[in-house]
Amino acid sequence: MERGEGPGAGLGAALEAAQGRGAAEAVERALARYNEENRAIFRFDPADEDKRKKLCEEILNILEKDTKTSCQVACLEALRILSRDKTVLVPVTTKRNMQILMRLAKLDTVEDPLEKVSEFPVIVEALKCLCNIVFNSAVAQKLSLELNLAAMLCNLLKKCKDQQLVGDIKCFDLRLLFLLSLLHTDIRSQLRQELQGVQILTQALESSLNVRWTEEYKAAEDRDRPPLSLQETDCAIEALKALFNVTLDSWNVHSKNESHQFRYMAAILRHCLLTMGPTEDKTEELHSNAINLLSNVPVSCLDVLISPSSQEETDIKYNGMNMGAIQILLDFMEKRIDKGSSYREGLTPVLSLLTECCRTHRNIRKFIKAQVLPPLRDVSNRPEVGTTVRNKLVRLMTHVDLGVKQIAAEFLFVLCKERVDSLLKYTGYGNAAGLLAARGLLAGGRGDHWYSDDEDTDTEEYKSAKPNINLITGHLEEPMPNPMDEMTEEQKEYEAMKLVNMFDKLSRDELIKPMGVRPDGTMAPLEEAVSQYHTNKPDSSDSD
Repeated sequence: MERGEGPGAGLGAALEAAQGRGAAEAVERALARYNEENRAIFRFDPADEDKRKKLCEEILNILEKDTKTSCQVACLEALRILSRDKTVLVPVTTKRNMQILMRLAKLDTVEDPLEKVSEFPVIVEALKCLCNIVFNSAVAQKLSLELNLAAMLCNLLKKCKDQQLVGDIKCFDLRLLFLLSLLHTDIRSQLRQELQGVQILTQALESSLNVRWTEEYKAAEDRDRPPLSLQETDCAIEALKALFNVTLDSWNVHSKNESHQFRYMAAILRHCLLTMGPTEDKTEELHSNAINLLSNVPVSCLDVLISPSSQEETDIKYNGMNMGAIQILLDFMEKRIDKGSSYREGLTPVLSLLTECCRTHRNIRKFIKAQVLPPLRDVSNRPEVGTTVRNKLVRLMTHVDLGVKQIAAEFLFVLCKERVDSLLKYTGYGNAAGLLAARGLLAGGRGDHWYSDDEDTDTEEYKSAKPNINLITGHLEEPMPNPMDEMTEEQKEYEAMKLVNMFDKLSRDELIKPMGVRPDGTMAPLEEAVSQYHTNKPDSSDSD
């Protein structure tokens, strides 16, 4: 028995009506009753599997013939519900049946415009059925490539461009393109290389966000504009997800046209970040998908995230540049940190994006550093203790998830212009040791990337406290009495030998392995590190 359904009555009545070849009205009534009873059903009784398969076949037989619109909608709604169950899709996923659904979705008509509003519900339901079938069936995914489904969807999307009342058609067209590009790599390549998928999807995103341009890569910022509707937000999200798939591995821009396309996309994404959805959750989902897509945009094209700030704008500015979008990214990052869970999926994309922006664009780095790593004044607490963004990021440097730990440390390191002494000042050696070991910088120095030569200025408070700061913990400690001050030389020697013997025993029992730092700053077993120092030491004997 299906949950929420009578004991097979709804399914049995629907199958009987569909098999009876009776009046369309009777079939429509039986299917409408089945749809109402099973609208929220996603798990089905295995005992009724054969009946559901037969019902799918009968529905497709009805849909193959010309019947009135309301009956088509009832049939497609029932097929959409039934297609949630992978086990019934074997008889459905044939070339003939896919073509029936594509015809009802108006995917087989290249030239005909979308004029008959009465047909829109049929188109939407057919697209929903195709979404379920493609998602749940590998056979359907292969047939989609054979039937050139992606090209037909792109053509339908173009028809939606300047049409009214086609929001649902556009949304499910985009969702199906997202699924195809996610599940079939050949279709992803086809969209990118043959079908101008990046351009078509970018235009769909632009229209969903109602972008108005004031300059080539600058959209108008209307502070009084209302939030996006739910439908507009959903369309934008589906476009963002499809674009993410199509633009994977797009770090290398090889032509001027590609550069323009990605800068144009980045300008739309900047507008997206400054746009609100109908609810807080929808806004976060919209911004999250925009950030994921920005991660695919070549970093050289991300300068359009900031723009010269005009006099009438009151957004956050830095050095004459409008930093509104960067502030949104920072706020989003802190919000994801505060959630305290799903860091790898929810936090690492925005941290990676901010890291690359800071590494390449000086104004962005300086603006973010002023907020995340402001000049130190109070160093009485450990760097990881507190509620500032810096405290939260330093805590992540010792997170159990290696990926989260690495990207948080890398972000702070880039903000410090990859200078070890600057990083240690803000984090302490203990928190930074993992990054420094991985980068071969335990002996100090700086990373490989070049940054401007502007110097950090320490506050007077920090300068006065600096001699008493514990370099390991990174905070000010009261001077501790030295326990060796009251020992005799014999007692000191005894304690030293005791410690040596303890380490020797642990080493011989292979409980620990003594390590040292090579001349290049990387870790190595102690014997190897010492021998390298001896090898590299210049001969000090007199030449004569």
